[in-house]
This record gives sequence, structure tokens and C-alpha cells, in this order.
Amino acid sequence: MSSKLSTFICQNCGTETSQYFGKCLNCNSWNSIVEEIKSKRSKYQEIKTNKRALPFNEISSKKISRFTSGFEEFDRVLGGGIVPGSVVLLGGEPGIGKSTIVLQSAGKISLNERVLYVTAEESLEQVKIRWDRLNQNSIDLKIFAETNLSLIIDEIKHVNPSFAIIDSIQAIYDHEMESSPGSVSQVRACSSELQSLAKDNNIAILIIGHVTKDGALAGPKTLEHLVDVVINFEGDNISSHRLLRGIKNRFGSTFEIGIFEMLEEGLREIKNPSSIFTNKENISGVTTTITNEGTRPFAVDIQALVNKTFYSNPRRTTTGIGVNRLHQILAVIEKHVGIKLSEFDCYVATGGGFEISDPSSDLAVAISILSSLKNIPALASSSFIGELGLSGQVRKSNNLRTKIEEASRLGIKNIIVPKLEEDLNINFQNSINIKEISNIKEAVNYSLSD
Repeated sequence: MSSKLSTFICQNCGTETSQYFGKCLNCNSWNSIVEEIKSKRSKYQEIKTNKRALPFNEISSKKISRFTSGFEEFDRVLGGGIVPGSVVLLGGEPGIGKSTIVLQSAGKISLNERVLYVTAEESLEQVKIRWDRLNQNSIDLKIFAETNLSLIIDEIKHVNPSFAIIDSIQAIYDHEMESSPGSVSQVRACSSELQSLAKDNNIAILIIGHVTKDGALAGPKTLEHLVDVVINFEGDNISSHRLLRGIKNRFGSTFEIGIFEMLEEGLREIKNPSSIFTNKENISGVTTTITNEGTRPFAVDIQALVNKTFYSNPRRTTTGIGVNRLHQILAVIEKHVGIKLSEFDCYVATGGGFEISDPSSDLAVAISILSSLKNIPALASSSFIGELGLSGQVRKSNNLRTKIEEASRLGIKNIIVPKLEEDLNINFQNSINIKEISNIKEAVNYSLSD
């Protein structure tokens, strides 16, 4: 009896069907279904019969022991360091610096742990050229250039490293499957084998993954569910700054970010991100807010330009803030401040183009818009925190204490916040002036008075 079977798999979303369709029934993409032949069971997966179900009181809990990645910003995103036996997926656009950061991290880790770097996209000579440019030191770091999964697994078992890097998952293949490298079946099968290897041998594995043209991680969604940590490496070709953003983490908080700067000799950590996104300017149309990414607060400038429109429909353009949020804020201003904005174009941008998802930046956006419209600078050395409700009220913000602490650390003298249940002025009375407001009108009268 043959051990192989044929299935039809969508290369866009990973949906499997028993017959061919021109259009995927799950993601509605056309001509993305490909016939693939795969084996029913891999030779690397062994069936274990000695496992039994246990009650909680018989399970011994051990404290998670981590080792550092060599970067404090990387450790922050990972939740405090690398957990032995964990599988980390690092994704990012081509040329963003994925191979650079993992090679730098591998060199730093190798000073204390055994590390194996598997390169499936480059030769050993190419990796050596990058290594010389980065000017790193290493003690126990080995490089292995291979694309065959079985040879990679044999080498990992032979070296028995504490940390292994796979660069990248789309370039390796299982020779027992007839599909091409990078296909959904290959990515799923190879990731599953590596995950089993990591758990059985207590080896931490970092897998580099490509992204699609939409910015999502390539391959089936099961790849993200399979691993323990998912990290995106973000940036653009113009700016030298890079953001390491946690999307999923079984060993720490999600949506943490680490900030790096790309230099000629590699990536450098930015330990004070507020200095990147704020200029401390006291000009019309510019305000400062304190936002949270994960557990980390930092200051970001909000810039607004309001100008008389020459179009039948006024333009609404945003960078770093959702355009729907801008429409909502403009509606609140028209309704509760009494200023008609339908005759004005409105452009809003964040400092450095940083993406803000925290709704507590609404108040800063509203004040920057009115400041630009009236051509009056907002209250000097001030930060604005608060979510705008549809009734014009300023709603409470999460992690307000940490945001006030960050504003105080940066030397900001005034901070405008929603009405508080606790009296924080006692703790910050000597370092920052806290002004509590309840609605948008109070904030405008306090911060934009001539």
C-alpha cells in the first residue's frame, strides 16, 4: 500500500481540498490551488506511548530559565530573554535587516552558549562577508549552509546547540515531499519537524520567515499558531530606524516593541525611543502625547495642518493614525466645540510616521488640529492624554500612571489627563503639573488660550 497521498492546497491561505477548484472557497483567490503529493507520516516523528494524562497537583512546575539574546531591546520583546525549547518566528520585508540582527545576536549568544546558524539562502562565504562587516566576536558559533531538512536536523542533533537559527523557512525542503520549497505544504511540514525537534531536545530555535506583498507572514496561518513567539521586524527604506514588534508570545506580554537603528556596522539599540519621535517644539499644530506599546510608554509628536480647501470634498490624510479615527475626532470637534471643519483640508501625521493604535492619543490629535486652525501654539511643554468620547467627554486612559512617569522623566512640565479617581498630584507635585479635564471644551480653553 502506498504511503503517499495527493491533495490540493491553496498557496495563499493553506486550505486543503480533495479535488481541484479554480477559486479557493476559503480566501476567494483564483488559480492559487496546486496539487501536492506528501507522505502520510514523517520518519522524524516517533510515536511515544509512555505519556499519560496527569492531574494538576502531580505536575511539577519549574521556573522558566532564559538566556539573553545579547540585545536588551530584543529581550524585552521576547519577554525577558530566550526560553530553551521555544520556537521563535521572525518575519519582515526583504532587506529590512532580519539576517543582520540574528547574526549579531548569534555572535553575542555564542559567548555563553553553543549556537548553530543554518543558512539556506546564502553560501558560507556570503555569511562570512556580512560577519566581517558587522565586526562581531564569537566563541562557540557554527555556520551550516544547507536546504535539505533531513541534513539540517541531523546537524542540529550532532552539534546539540542551545540556540539554532533557520534562515529561512521558505528556502528549506523535505525531500520526501514532491512539492517545491516555499510551498504551503513544505513550510508547514518543515516547521512541524523543527518544532518537534526543539521540544524533544530542549533547543531554542529561531525561524526567519518571508512576508507577502501585503506585509503578512508568508505560508499557512498554522505556522504562526505552531510557534511560541511571533515577531515582526518593521521599517522603511528611507528611515534608518527599525521596530521589532511582538505579535504573539507564550512567555510574556504581546505587542511589546524594541527599537533599533541601522548603521554601517549593523544594528544599534535605541534605549530612549522618546528622543526619536519628539522634537519638543512649541509651534502651532504640534502636540505631544504619551502612548503605550505593550508595557512600554514613550512620547510621540502629533502634527496637524488645517488649510482652506479648494475641493468640493475636503481632504483627510493621515500618517500613523487611522483615517476613520480622524473623521470621528473632527465630528466631535464640530459638534461640541462649535467649529465648522467641513470647509478645511486636514492632514495629521505622527512623529517619524510611528503607528499609534492607543486611543488615548485622541485628545492630542484634537488639540493639534485646533492649534493649526487658530494658528496658536498649544500650552508650552505639555502632553495630552485622553480618549475622546462621541459626547465630547474625555474618557479614562489605561496605564496612566506609567505615562505620567514617562512625561516627568522627559522634563515635560504640564500634562492634561481625564478626571482621576485617585489623587496622583501627591506623587508628582514636585515634578509635573497634572491638569484634570472632563470634556473637550475644558481642554481647548486650558491649552489654547491666547
